[in-house]
Amino acid sequence: MINPFSELRAFLRAALFEPVGAPPVEAAATVRRRRWVAGATLLGGAATLGWALRIPPGDPLFYLGTLALALVWTVGAMASGPLRLGRAHTRSGGAPSRAIVQSLALGALLLGIFLLGAAGVAQVPALRDPVQNLLDHARYGSLPLVALLTAINGIAEELYFRGALYAALPRPVAVAGTTLVYALTTLPGGVPLLVFAAAVLGLVVGLQRRVTGGVLGPMVTHLTWSLGMLFLLPAAFDTWSSR
Repeated sequence: MINPFSELRAFLRAALFEPVGAPPVEAAATVRRRRWVAGATLLGGAATLGWALRIPPGDPLFYLGTLALALVWTVGAMASGPLRLGRAHTRSGGAPSRAIVQSLALGALLLGIFLLGAAGVAQVPALRDPVQNLLDHARYGSLPLVALLTAINGIAEELYFRGALYAALPRPVAVAGTTLVYALTTLPGGVPLLVFAAAVLGLVVGLQRRVTGGVLGPMVTHLTWSLGMLFLLPAAFDTWSSR
């Protein structure tokens, strides 16, 4: 009989704690370039994000702002140097494969935890209302367009934070450093739970980046979580608030 807790432990160990092979060593010149480009990109991205998050719901300028943010992260990531997709462990223990199925499962697990947490958040207006205001961009705008921009930004963020920035930082502090910086960039939005969510997501995909050696796994996990939150969190708030 399969023990679900043992399966979960094995899954988390393979997804977040056991690296697939040794990380490549980059030349000093490449690392220096990554650091300069990553630093400049971070300044531009933080400013653009702060502006985009302050655009009122329903304002078409929000779409332009989020698209501009994705462009900043993507251009900076590509300019920093080569990025790798990475590979993940398989359940069978065979040759590593692209981190798709494992990342979908990890993203779904993270999404489930956050949706359960919404039960508590929904009862505290000081926590719930800023998140509701953020979700109003989808409620009062075009949901398909917001979903598309959410996906584009999720990919762009992973290209930069778990791609360029991760590779620019010293290896022992890369996970912690990218997690901290990723969370801090959300501060201008003034949504405490967004900062918390960024820290949790950043830690998970940072560990995944260390394990897989690339950005594909973090991208899939990020998209699974962010799109799931976009579509399911409003319904979760409505359900829990009515109880």
